[in-house]
Amino acid sequence: MAEAKAKKGLSLTTMILIGTIGGIVFGSLVGPWASNLKFIGDIFIRLIQMSVVLLVMTAVMTAIAKMDIGAGKMAFHTFKWILGFTIFSAFLGLGLGLVIRPGAGITVAAAEDIGPLAITGSIQEALLGFVPVNIIGAMSTGDMVACILFSIFFGVAMGAYARTSGKTVILEAVESINGIIMNIVKAVMKIAPIGIFCLLANVAGDTGFAVIIPMVKFLGALLIGNIIQFLVYFPMAAAICKVNPLKMPQKFAKMSIMAVTTTSSAICLPTKMEDTVVKFGVSRRVTDFTGPITMSMNSNGAVMCYVIAILFMSQSTGIALDPFQLGMAILLSIMMCMGTIVVPGGMVITYTFLATSMGLPLESIAILIGIDWFAGMFRTLMNVDADVLVSMLVSNKLGDLDRDVYNGLKTVEYVQS
Repeated sequence: MAEAKAKKGLSLTTMILIGTIGGIVFGSLVGPWASNLKFIGDIFIRLIQMSVVLLVMTAVMTAIAKMDIGAGKMAFHTFKWILGFTIFSAFLGLGLGLVIRPGAGITVAAAEDIGPLAITGSIQEALLGFVPVNIIGAMSTGDMVACILFSIFFGVAMGAYARTSGKTVILEAVESINGIIMNIVKAVMKIAPIGIFCLLANVAGDTGFAVIIPMVKFLGALLIGNIIQFLVYFPMAAAICKVNPLKMPQKFAKMSIMAVTTTSSAICLPTKMEDTVVKFGVSRRVTDFTGPITMSMNSNGAVMCYVIAILFMSQSTGIALDPFQLGMAILLSIMMCMGTIVVPGGMVITYTFLATSMGLPLESIAILIGIDWFAGMFRTLMNVDADVLVSMLVSNKLGDLDRDVYNGLKTVEYVQS
């Protein structure tokens, strides 16, 4: 057994953490000379950039096409609560990012060396810019908002075509392209520890160990955001469902521990669905519908992280975002929740997408990637627990929430189909 573990070696997450710490220490000790390593980190970022457009587009297309919208009332209430939680979390992230200012106190790129932001102008101009004249042109220039909009339309049309014609060849082709691009990203991520080491060495060469402070502030903002959301969502859901909120922490314990330790909503899905039925009293029919959908789309912990990340990028370069651009940051973060990137290092894609869409520099991504395992703990914890609350609220609205199960007066079994 020990020999097998030795062959397996260190995980990618561990290697990234080693690269993060090593880059900070090396850059702080060597000083400005570390900037000579930056080009290696830039190569890593470019390798990621070349996959972003196709990966995000195919992920969104597939997610939209596979969405089952035929459940009527259940679907309406599910998406209503998903949207409500997501919007609240996005604005909470905006508030925390503006108050805590995690990117302040460090400069990863000079504002005068950066071109104009990609998203500027009036609302009318922005809305017009959402609609691409030529989708190939939009893809070639990295116009991610236009690409996302096209992907939504394409996904809806592709799903409708597959359901009415019975032909799924296009859907399967798009899924296959997504899988191929994911394999490219997996291959690129093997050099992520080296790329992050070089990028952080460059930053630390100028700022020294002060680079640690923004990392701590970013994670602190996520922690405070989670606490606020729990204090809002638990009592609200309990009041609407007419149950005791004080019983919730114990019921959430197992799935919460899994969320923190695995940082994967997909891995937590079976446990989440079972506990939703046997501990919270949600009916099996509601759980089977809401469980997978909320896993993919109710990413309120993630959307808060995305908004704070955008503010981190802008603050670490001294670029002030006006109210319109802040609104666009929220919209982009919400849109990004529609296509979940489930490869190792998927947040690299997300951060690159957000930075490219806003026209922000990519240098600060290294800092965010370096602490992403810790950030993933907060994101996944909030995502998984809020999924159950959505299921409870939908089940309550449909009149089949079993409060006797919730209160421990009745036991039920969850049998996998």
